[in-house]
Amino acid sequence: MMTKPKDFYEYKTSYPEETQKLLERLRVTVKKAAPQAEEVISYGMPAFKLNGMLVWFAAHTKHIGFYPGVTGIVAFKKELSIYKNAKGSVQFPFDKPLPLELVAKIVEFRVNENLHRLKTKKKL
Repeated sequence: MMTKPKDFYEYKTSYPEETQKLLERLRVTVKKAAPQAEEVISYGMPAFKLNGMLVWFAAHTKHIGFYPGVTGIVAFKKELSIYKNAKGSVQFPFDKPLPLELVAKIVEFRVNENLHRLKTKKKL
């Protein structure tokens, strides 16, 4: 059984060099869109949290999985329609460029969503 990685660097080293580059580009994009977010490993994959979980991402055989949750997918349904997606996930195939601008917009949306939820909780 494979052990869970302790951090992003341990996670990415288990993949081929080209996949590592894609993972790093995605990581940098998320960090720029949410500089105050904490980087963690959750469910055995890289993730970021800020007042709750924001997004996860993972390498697969033919794609990078990006997991912004249901609301992240619904809010960008039109833009994500060209990719295979499900309730809370989207697949970015290796044979197409990563949509980093779109990823940044989704992360910013999730940051605002979590901050709004935090403010709403405090008012109760």
